Amino acid sequence: MTPATGAINLTSMEHPDPFVSRVQALLGEAGCLATPELMARYLRDWRGLYEGKARLVARPGSTEEVAALVRLCAEERIGIVPQGGNTGLVGGATPSTGGSDIVLSLERLNRIRSLDPADFSITVDAGCILADVQNAAAGVDRLFPLSLGAEGTCQIGGNISTNAGGINVVRYGNTRDLVLGLEIVLPDGSIWDDLRRVRKDNTGYPLRQLFIGAEGTLGIITAAALKLFPVPRQRATALVAVANAQSACDLFSFFETRLGDCIASFEYMSAAALQLAIDRIPGTLWPLGAAVTDCVLVELSWTLEQPPLTELLEATLASGMETGVMVDAVLADSEAKRLALWRIREGVVEAQRVTGASIKHDVSVPISEVAAFIAQANAAVSKILPGTRILPFGHLGDGNIHYNLMRPLSIGDPVFLSNAEILIRAVHDIVRDFGGSFSAEHGLGQLRRSEADRYKASAERDMMKRIKTVFDPHGLMNPGKVL
Repeated sequence: MTPATGAINLTSMEHPDPFVSRVQALLGEAGCLATPELMARYLRDWRGLYEGKARLVARPGSTEEVAALVRLCAEERIGIVPQGGNTGLVGGATPSTGGSDIVLSLERLNRIRSLDPADFSITVDAGCILADVQNAAAGVDRLFPLSLGAEGTCQIGGNISTNAGGINVVRYGNTRDLVLGLEIVLPDGSIWDDLRRVRKDNTGYPLRQLFIGAEGTLGIITAAALKLFPVPRQRATALVAVANAQSACDLFSFFETRLGDCIASFEYMSAAALQLAIDRIPGTLWPLGAAVTDCVLVELSWTLEQPPLTELLEATLASGMETGVMVDAVLADSEAKRLALWRIREGVVEAQRVTGASIKHDVSVPISEVAAFIAQANAAVSKILPGTRILPFGHLGDGNIHYNLMRPLSIGDPVFLSNAEILIRAVHDIVRDFGGSFSAEHGLGQLRRSEADRYKASAERDMMKRIKTVFDPHGLMNPGKVL
């Protein structure tokens, strides 16, 4: 009988697979899961798009155990699928081969190693939940600004491995910009300790950058030193109605010119995406007039107590009304109203999740080209499959648009999804023509791996393959992902 703790009730000598026995001896019962029931939640991505097989799920409790496990796998030529919170959107943490690989979960590596408010830095294990890192920083009056929908379950190692974006990129940058140092177990099982917290180091190739966004294909991140920031003393938030996507782009330029240093978030939502949220998610209310329009959620933050941000935002909105760059706006005058406005943005994501099948795009183009991209993509999609519900939204402040499609009401999900390949290709071709990226923040994983062959330059693909060969000559790190 399997114990309630989730451990395996077998000694190393009793298991029929000698490799499993060796892992059990190395990691102990709590560190090795090898029954279908215990492994199930590690083998399926949260969207339900991918479900794989694995020889076992390893749960090491220290960097040294990770290194010993990797050495064992290198000796046996067994592939390793690193997994954090398993919240990714492209199948990067799900096994993709026939079941001979192992899943290496970092969930037991969850310590806050050190916290230095004077240095504005924190060093954490890779398995720390993002929200726990945020809370630890807040406990010493500091801010760790990475923020995204899965922050209550995603792990910082996964955030780094995918170079996560989120809602604060305009002000603080992507995860790459928040990393000071890393500790990494390389494919041969050696440990590279690069947990230095210096801001400047011009002594050769910036090697740590290779591992940020590499999705575990070059090595396993086991710890990170991260930048902290002053806690904002003020916030000001408004929902701004605009005539169309072009007006939203014009509004960003208007705000950036006047309040650029204060802009933390600048989120675009199309009228169609908003209407779906209002219709499907209880408590999602439209606060501006009778008709739902395209809109922008803008949030300012500042570390000083003067001048009052709310007054600055109110004056900027009034000026925007006079110039015609916006139609209407509501300014949050309390924390409750601020959260209600953000609830609208969250509802846009939730509504698509509960409504049915969708075809998702995570693309970026230059900010000045966002409206033109949306117009061209809308025309292409409508020509291929008339009646498709087009629901663009996302991080306009950094040019990252989640261009999502839902089926026409006249057809079922299977017919709609049978058109996925041609629709995705049409959208990504337009992104390419605008000099954009077909994967802005979600990564390649399994879902977008083949797209790289079409849209990345041959020289770029060749360099990536060479780097992979140097670090991982036997192809054991997250096989079947990225390349």
